[in-house]
Amino acid sequence: MRSQGRATIIDVARSADVSVATVSKVLNGRYGVAVATAERVRAVIEQLGYESSLVARSLRSHRTNVIGVLLAEFEPFSTELLKGLSKAIGGSGYELLAYSGGGRAGGNVGWERRYLSRLSGTLIDGAILVTPTVIDDEYRIPVVAVDPHTGPSALPTVDSDNLAGAVLATEHLLGLGHRRIGFLAGRPDLESARLREEGYRSTLAAAGLPVDPDLIRVGWYREESADQPARELLTMADRPTAIFAANDLSALKTMEVARSLGLSIPADLSVVGFDNVPEAALSTPALTTISQPIQQMGVEAMRLLIALVNGDEVADTHRRLPTELISRGSCSAP
Repeated sequence: MRSQGRATIIDVARSADVSVATVSKVLNGRYGVAVATAERVRAVIEQLGYESSLVARSLRSHRTNVIGVLLAEFEPFSTELLKGLSKAIGGSGYELLAYSGGGRAGGNVGWERRYLSRLSGTLIDGAILVTPTVIDDEYRIPVVAVDPHTGPSALPTVDSDNLAGAVLATEHLLGLGHRRIGFLAGRPDLESARLREEGYRSTLAAAGLPVDPDLIRVGWYREESADQPARELLTMADRPTAIFAANDLSALKTMEVARSLGLSIPADLSVVGFDNVPEAALSTPALTTISQPIQQMGVEAMRLLIALVNGDEVADTHRRLPTELISRGSCSAP
């Protein structure tokens, strides 16, 4: 009888009445084992639910067939991205390991280096870094960055067209007749946030409207940090009639703050977000937003990484996906 807990290769050998070396040969498909013996060993492996550890697999073959997804935290963007990664890895022969050290990137610059040092070489064959803070050109394993803080670099990257999306959002509000449009910016250290603010500013300028610095606040991409700046915008003497928030979480918090101040959406205030996370469609009213294809970004990142891990030739190592406006109930004419 095997000991309680996970089955070991010794448990398999004992149950099949063979040596550990024989079990190893069966696991690795090597010659020198009689057909009947190999079948008996495989039956015991199935019965006991034995699987070799990733470390042992790596030591034998220098491969684990595991792709790592490294992220600072699990939040709506990374959760949607994981759905795409899971779709793309199906049938590839690779397994998926999602890892977070539990830190927040805002106060944890360089987290990806620490995470990679723990996992690369023995646990994963390649890694997808989600919004990494630091980009190094050389890692020990193939790496693809999704929406890196500093934008595209020599490292293979996947992102979306943040600038064009911000232009669409601002043009939508201008088209409805809004002229005092507030902007709730994202994290200043992120290239995506910089591009979204640039799109807002350039679109106002193209429409002949001056950019009023009083209408711009930093929401940091988080609900809790967007509360106060949204409140500041909405309690101004000459408050904006519309707010473009740099992500959906900030936009949803803006709507919540507006309601707490007795404002009706969209009658008193129009709101546009960015991302199109599932929560956007479930709000009341449903949030008009810029959709970046987050799941497809995951699909593209996984396909790119698997090609790199397999040693395939890859012509395009930077992939930028289009964004589009999703019009819902949170916007109307002022």
